[in-house]
Amino acid sequence: MPSTRDIRRRIKSVKNTAQITKAMQLVAAAKMKKAQDQASNGRAYAEMLNKVLVNLKEQAEEGVHPFFSEGKGDKTLVLLIASDKGLCGALNTNLFKKLLTTQIDGHVDYVTIGKKAVQAINRLRRNLLADFPIKDPAKFAEVRAVGRFVQDKFRTGEYKKVLVVFNNFINTVTIVPTVEQLLPVNPVTLGGKRDFGHAIETPAATASSEYTFEPSAAVVFETVLPQYVNDTVYQMVLESRASEHSSRMVAMKNATDNAKQMIKDLSLEYNKLRQAAITNELLEITTAKMALE
Repeated sequence: MPSTRDIRRRIKSVKNTAQITKAMQLVAAAKMKKAQDQASNGRAYAEMLNKVLVNLKEQAEEGVHPFFSEGKGDKTLVLLIASDKGLCGALNTNLFKKLLTTQIDGHVDYVTIGKKAVQAINRLRRNLLADFPIKDPAKFAEVRAVGRFVQDKFRTGEYKKVLVVFNNFINTVTIVPTVEQLLPVNPVTLGGKRDFGHAIETPAATASSEYTFEPSAAVVFETVLPQYVNDTVYQMVLESRASEHSSRMVAMKNATDNAKQMIKDLSLEYNKLRQAAITNELLEITTAKMALE
């Protein structure tokens, strides 16, 4: 049985831990608000751009742009977006489980964003082509390098398609590990609230067959499609960052609550031991007094 001194030390240790987790919770909450706003603000643009291009893909002539058709190779390029740091619950674990349970045909090469993604790919002994460290908060100029790398690889024709594995942010307590096809252009769901299966129900879409491209469709697509890839990757990074900070805030809140409960339990145990010690001392004094009489 532990002594009262041991329990006091444990209480002090748990209190110090609770102070740390509380501070981390507040920091994560502040970052979470900024990351959520950033992710929410970019969804409308990414959604509309994807809607238009999905419709134009159906209307465009075959071969007008390589991003509209699958590559000739049988390989798949996967962009894995994870966090740089831990202490965010099962966020990364669930993401890696989603990756492992997703059926991907043929040989797979990986590109990563985030230290946890690099560690996972190395641990699984998969082929890693490149890793891109992105600071927090994410900047479009940094993410654009990832988009360019992915586009260059797809243009070679070596890869049949490009997939992105990331955490799709819905709300603070609901985060969905998601696999989306980036190339060739495909309906993409961001935020978990958009269904592009019926994305063509817009005035612009119904008139798509009447689009006129100047100087030509090929020139327009050569400018718009790279921008689409860069923006979509950037939006997915924002979704992942919002998911990371939300998960860390929730995890630190749970840790703080557990520490408080542990302090209560230890305090109760300490008081019981202290009361038992006092009772024993009184019994010893009473027994000694009776023996003297």
